[in-house]
Amino acid sequence: PDSSRTSNLFDKSLLDVMTFGEYAKLPNEVKTNEVPKMAQDMKPLDAIDRKLLGLLSENAEQSYADLGAQVGLSAPAVHERVKRYKATGRIKAVAAQLDPEATGKPLLAFVHINATGWGMSPELLALAELPEVEEIHSVTGDACLVFKVRTASAVALEALLAKVYAVPNVTATKSYVVLSTYVERPVRIGVTEELNQPYNG
Repeated sequence: PDSSRTSNLFDKSLLDVMTFGEYAKLPNEVKTNEVPKMAQDMKPLDAIDRKLLGLLSENAEQSYADLGAQVGLSAPAVHERVKRYKATGRIKAVAAQLDPEATGKPLLAFVHINATGWGMSPELLALAELPEVEEIHSVTGDACLVFKVRTASAVALEALLAKVYAVPNVTATKSYVVLSTYVERPVRIGVTEELNQPYNG
């Protein structure tokens, strides 16, 4: 179908009840015509931006109208801001948060990896293809890399470590198995200003 015709059929009044996640599922031709090019529009975040991003990070299923009621904006005004967040990369994606135990991977561990040279070998980074590997970080300190992994069992963790040791430049690992998790959350929008000040003891 003609994309301009499809875009013209989009009823903007739906924004009053549409959630961010629902808008993301619209046909690409609608979103392409509906969303202006804002990739270069990296204006500093104001107080409303920070509150909106905080609300979305807690629950992206709220309607634009509900979000607007919490920040004092109309649904279309909220929608325009959210489009800008997506276009500038401040919102990277909308995804479901899975329960690890309910999905069969209750064991969480952080694996510190030492390796010769820089450590970031293609063979080691290729382990990111395993669904058990959630994060890989290059770090300072007594390790080259830190893997955050989630497995079905201790046996599965041991097998994953065997794959790590099979990489030629790996010399040692140190694993920290999580017993309990007290705080686990995505990126938060707040900034503690005093942390940016020089420390005076």
